[in-house]
Amino acid sequence: MKTRMNPFAVAPDAVNLMLEFSKKVEALGLEPSLRELVKIRSSQLNGCAFCIHMHTRDARAQGMSEERIYLLDGWRESPLYTERERAALGWTEALTLVSQTHAPDEDYAALKPHFTEEEIVKLTLMIGVINSWNRFAIGFRSIHPVTARSEAA
Repeated sequence: MKTRMNPFAVAPDAVNLMLEFSKKVEALGLEPSLRELVKIRSSQLNGCAFCIHMHTRDARAQGMSEERIYLLDGWRESPLYTERERAALGWTEALTLVSQTHAPDEDYAALKPHFTEEEIVKLTLMIGVINSWNRFAIGFRSIHPVTARSEAA
């Protein structure tokens, strides 16, 4: 795979707006572990290797267990996720795949016992941001860093 362009070099002002917006959404108060789970899951659904690589590393750096990271794709069948996380992951899937799901009432209703309305807005913004970054990385063919061990595999 070959990178198409570096949007940071081509349009730094535009990309910096996205970075600023991302930082503001990050600072809205949702817990870091939840943010990383949402970013990883959305990136998995979108097939964004660059973002999966970045956010699994970030999750590990925050102390998330390898087990929770590895089993995220099967979160519905694993007891490793809280009810709050499950609700957020369901909403993440519904919005990431919105053209297929149309954001079902059941997924929205599942949020209500675990999130305030304000938190639902924040979560929805966060899901939108990671989906935008996935589109940047996939559209411009951003390549995640490759370690020597990965190259030999």
